[in-house]
Amino acid sequence: MDGYKDLTDYPHATIDHAKGQYVIGAIHTQTIEGFWSIFKRGVVGTFHKMSRKYMPLYVAEFQFRYNNRENADIFGTAVKGC
Repeated sequence: MDGYKDLTDYPHATIDHAKGQYVIGAIHTQTIEGFWSIFKRGVVGTFHKMSRKYMPLYVAEFQFRYNNRENADIFGTAVKGC
């Protein structure tokens, strides 16, 4: 079952573990699981309580953090975006 099938504005693909598929090129479940792990730790460790109104901003922050997790100058990259 593809839980993301209705998200037509976002590129996505599926992996079928029942067929022995675990990785197809750059497609694997570790990416989304890794992202949500960082997000959940941020909620518990940083924000504690989150507003539904600002949820897209919280997700955008952690998306930036995840995409730049190996960037030695993440702060410099963030400041350039301002």
